[in-house]
Amino acid sequence: MSINCDVLVIGAGPAGLTAAYQLTKANKSVFVIEQDPNAVGGISRTVNYKNYLFDIGGHRFFSKSREVVELWDEILPDGFIERPRLSRIFYGDKFYSYPLNGFEALRNLGLIESARCMLSYAYAQLRPIPDPKSFHQWVRNQFGERLFSIFFKTYTEKVWGMSCDDISADWAAQRIKGLSLGSAVWNSLTRAFRRPQNRRVGDPVIKTLIESFRYPSRGPGMLWDACAQKIKAQGGTICMGHKLASLRWDEAAQIWHIQATKSDGSVQAFTARDVISSAPITELSATLEPTPISRLHARDLKYRDFLTVALIARSSADFPDNWVYIHDPSVQVGRVQNFRSWSPAMVPDAEMTCLGLEYFCFEGDGLWTSSDEDLIALAKREINQIGLISADDVVDACVVRQPKAYPVYDDAYRWNVDMVRRDLAMHYPHLHLVGRNGMHKYNNQDHAMMTSMLTVRNILAGQELYDVWNVNEDAEYHEGGESGVQEALKSERLVPRKIA
Repeated sequence: MSINCDVLVIGAGPAGLTAAYQLTKANKSVFVIEQDPNAVGGISRTVNYKNYLFDIGGHRFFSKSREVVELWDEILPDGFIERPRLSRIFYGDKFYSYPLNGFEALRNLGLIESARCMLSYAYAQLRPIPDPKSFHQWVRNQFGERLFSIFFKTYTEKVWGMSCDDISADWAAQRIKGLSLGSAVWNSLTRAFRRPQNRRVGDPVIKTLIESFRYPSRGPGMLWDACAQKIKAQGGTICMGHKLASLRWDEAAQIWHIQATKSDGSVQAFTARDVISSAPITELSATLEPTPISRLHARDLKYRDFLTVALIARSSADFPDNWVYIHDPSVQVGRVQNFRSWSPAMVPDAEMTCLGLEYFCFEGDGLWTSSDEDLIALAKREINQIGLISADDVVDACVVRQPKAYPVYDDAYRWNVDMVRRDLAMHYPHLHLVGRNGMHKYNNQDHAMMTSMLTVRNILAGQELYDVWNVNEDAEYHEGGESGVQEALKSERLVPRKIA
């Protein structure tokens, strides 16, 4: 028996749940299908292992959009805490503050290497590469070749599993837009001589340099669990353990026919006037009927997967970092999360610590297919080598694998996405792409939410008033400040550019 609804939402991550929440508030009948049988939130869920809580990657909560901040508070009015932001880089058996502390970097690198870095930076400023196409070229222009090789190359290639020459400059521009060696040094100096409260409202703040953020006291999954409950209370339905099987547009009836495979192997059918998809474009395209002419382009889109090894250990001296970037090529781990520093409530025992070692990989490669026992042994060796804790203090551990964590920005991704967008817009009306994987855009959680908020406005208006693809393209929106709360509440309400 087919279930009819106004809107069917594919995926119960931040983008999908945001859309469902706002649609049910507007009294639309909504069904959400989610492949995971148990947890909502997607990559923003919180894992509970023996009452130790941890993220699938860390999720800071900040936004320059007043609407997003207000929505967080509406869904979880009493659940947020304010956390100091502290992170460091581990390279060459030494730790470097991040953002850069000029004096510390000088001491750690030494006078000769520091001089080389400054000369390299000066040369890059005098002879920049025009119109940089690759990550390598973009960072070289901002920091110089020497600092690129020390602080960017190894970590970035760990994350993406490919050469920095093959990664699009788009990714660098999105993730570290506005940051250069000059701005980093200037920020370190002004922080030393200027009180935070003296900062003027409206002063530009580079996202990479923010000093505090909001965070749900028991992890981001706390927000999305609350959102799911509110969706249900407003009349929506979330179908867990339902994987999209087919999506067929009926031109004559102007309606979508959807089939989802349930965990027990049975099939549930739906009909809907509108479909909102946060599923990876490759997976969505494979289910569309009739077959999209852009399917080959969708197949060429790539994703990076990763896994987290959570180590629970005795610890008499906890370190303050939220996370540490591991730039050292002598270990495979790319980043270490310190969950107590995200929130003390994440670690139930004051004498214990819980660290998440993140390994970036491709689904099916050697790391991904390693046994949990081998991965835990690797993580213990490497955390001991780095020196954050002793392997002998580890008393328990678990492994969580996350497929399709990051859309890959290779040199062909933009062309492939543009071809898919054009095809879907022409031949599949009332199909709306939202979120990180749904749009193949490496955006933040608040950006993913905003794509859904604008999509809902378009659906309720019955026309395309807002260009959802512009979210995260505008630098003033993209770069948040402080925790996002003070700036957002004092700023003007974000009004996206309307399509003429």
